[in-house]
Amino acid sequence: MAHIDSGGGRGRDTNVELNLVPFIDLMSVLITFLLISAVWTQVSMIQLGASFASPKNESQQEITPPPNEDVVLRVDVVAAGYVLKIGNQTKPIPKLDPETYDVATLTNELQQVKKKYPDKPGVKLAIADEIFYDHVVKAMDAGLKAGFAPELLTGGPY
Repeated sequence: MAHIDSGGGRGRDTNVELNLVPFIDLMSVLITFLLISAVWTQVSMIQLGASFASPKNESQQEITPPPNEDVVLRVDVVAAGYVLKIGNQTKPIPKLDPETYDVATLTNELQQVKKKYPDKPGVKLAIADEIFYDHVVKAMDAGLKAGFAPELLTGGPY
């Protein structure tokens, strides 16, 4: 217990004892919450569809369907344009000019993917922090036009 004594003086002496048990209880709950929530922030940073076994081949422009239809389909919206990822295959779709994203090409590529995988329900969208909301909406609209349900990912593209 903490003890505060005001010392002498006229009148009644003030003698106060502070109960520190509730403060210690509060701190133990806060530390527990911090430790539990720190684990879940790492889970949101897991890369989807990343291939750690094989290096990326930038010259590969034609996207061929993998044998299984349960592949991860993801569109990264970054400052340089769109990056379409199907499984471990990557196809960059650069901007038309410094302010305009190539939505028509993205829609066309997603429609081709929908033809190869008609049972695939959705496309995952990973957005970099510096991207304006208008560009995010256009990427979601491209996914809807191609027949996919867009799903936003947290943490941005990595």
